[in-house]
Amino acid sequence: MIVLLTGMLATAVLAGGVLALAALGEVLAERVGVTNLGVEGLMALGAVTAVITVFSVHSPWLGLLAAITVGALGGMVFAFGAVVMRANQVLCGLATTFMGLGLSTALGHNYAGQPVDAIFGHVNIPLLSAIPVIGPALFGQNILIIPIYVLLPLLVHFVMFRTRHGLNMRAVGENPAAADAAGIPVMAMRFWYVTLGGAFAGMAGGYLTLTYVPVWSEGMVAGRGWIALALVIFAGYRPIIVTLSALLFGLVTALSFVGQAHNWPIDPAFLNMLPYLGTMAFIIVPVVVWHRMRRIMAAPAALAQPYYRDVR
Repeated sequence: MIVLLTGMLATAVLAGGVLALAALGEVLAERVGVTNLGVEGLMALGAVTAVITVFSVHSPWLGLLAAITVGALGGMVFAFGAVVMRANQVLCGLATTFMGLGLSTALGHNYAGQPVDAIFGHVNIPLLSAIPVIGPALFGQNILIIPIYVLLPLLVHFVMFRTRHGLNMRAVGENPAAADAAGIPVMAMRFWYVTLGGAFAGMAGGYLTLTYVPVWSEGMVAGRGWIALALVIFAGYRPIIVTLSALLFGLVTALSFVGQAHNWPIDPAFLNMLPYLGTMAFIIVPVVVWHRMRRIMAAPAALAQPYYRDVR
């Protein structure tokens, strides 16, 4: 039983890492008032770029860096349309997703099905990795796990809620006209945080092919970008809660894997549906259960609204 729980938690941690990275990036974008629906496409571009780079230079670190760079460039393209040109954010996001999925399919055609020969290794943290059940799953895992679940969420939370810059950032998402009047560069802050969010999405794609599933195949992102968007809503746009929510979703994914591996008397099709049923639940729960916390967990007031300085 302990072995089963340890394996299930380890799978959950690995599966949730993809979502945690993508959702953290989306938190940054939405906190400044921009909804980026292009996360799915940027993740696909990051995933295939990481694979191509690793096959060329045989370094997972350079592969991850390439994925981050491509994600940032894709985020810039989206930001130019949605922020600078003030085009409809939903349409720009959908266009970015279709562009990313199409480009990744074309670029990865010759690499499909080939195992990646250089991936990130595991690291065991002394003493902590010896803790029953949670030790091997959290502290005897892939080298990227601690940065994803500890360092990045804490850093984003600190900047967002404990610094003047974070206050300015949140002001841009709540009331860009007032922020502009106070001297905060609204357009620049939106542009660069959307770009940073794209970099996180690219990193999530790189993590997917260099850690979680070390092979490229068309459609392997499998809706994870959309799930990350749901997690941001569920977590009330808060980085630490987003990360914990990603782990919770990872548990749902791990449950479906364990059920199929142990031949549970449940229809495999239903087990495959669990992650997506979980996504629906993550959207509904904040409305039904957290109605008293609606003000605290609410979206930024200016979310998805373009800013026109001359009409403030």
